[in-house]
Amino acid sequence: MTDEKIFGALSVALYGAVAVVSLDRAAKRNALNDVTIAELRTFFETLDSGIKAVVIQGSGEHFCAGLDLSEVRGRSAAEAMFHSRSWHHAFERIQFGRVPVISVLKGAVIGGGLELAAATHIRIAETSAFYALPEGQRGLFVGGGGSVRIPRLVGVPCMMDMMLTGRVLDAEEGLRAGISQYLVAPGQGLEKALALAQKIAANAPLTNYGVLHVLPRVVEQSIQDGMVTEALMAAVAQSDPDTQDRLTAFVDFKANKVSPVL
Repeated sequence: MTDEKIFGALSVALYGAVAVVSLDRAAKRNALNDVTIAELRTFFETLDSGIKAVVIQGSGEHFCAGLDLSEVRGRSAAEAMFHSRSWHHAFERIQFGRVPVISVLKGAVIGGGLELAAATHIRIAETSAFYALPEGQRGLFVGGGGSVRIPRLVGVPCMMDMMLTGRVLDAEEGLRAGISQYLVAPGQGLEKALALAQKIAANAPLTNYGVLHVLPRVVEQSIQDGMVTEALMAAVAQSDPDTQDRLTAFVDFKANKVSPVL
């Protein structure tokens, strides 16, 4: 670690080209208040050009217990709508930002915490992680993009079950459902995330951009439109000088070949 910066509700540590952002409200299980949402948006909007990947984690024992409900009471319908949109704007900077984002999930990943995790690109769960959407029991509806992102991970029936019945998924169930892509032992999440983030940071920037911005949109297109979009992105990526250098290294046996995991 080479540097650290403290915000009001976030702390940021730099590991070379990787930034580790920690939700820093452990006493509230890192519940998301307006300050945290604003700082997340500002961080991703003003990301230094030297940062190539970001890891998001929670301080203490939990990733994020969701919306800080102390800020909800007494809001009008208009205020609630604009509050929801502020979450949308912040999380869009994560999902469709400049760099890939990995989240380390442990303890409570509840409500808005699951919405935040769903906006990241790779999710690593420690075995302590558990997932819930208790909005139905509190007279609420997801407002941080959850109805858009979470069903794309777990499917509509699973999300309906969680919201209607209050069902809680443990880390193993979350892995099988598609919430996380990796499952590791307690305390190993950040180490795994840093290893993956450093690999990602070494990728060709245009390829990372295509994966983040083009791939999700191709999936939403018709097959023929998707094929054209894919061809355009492939042409752009291949024409990049960085890519040409990598291809030359591979052809000249200066780059590692893909091998099976032993």
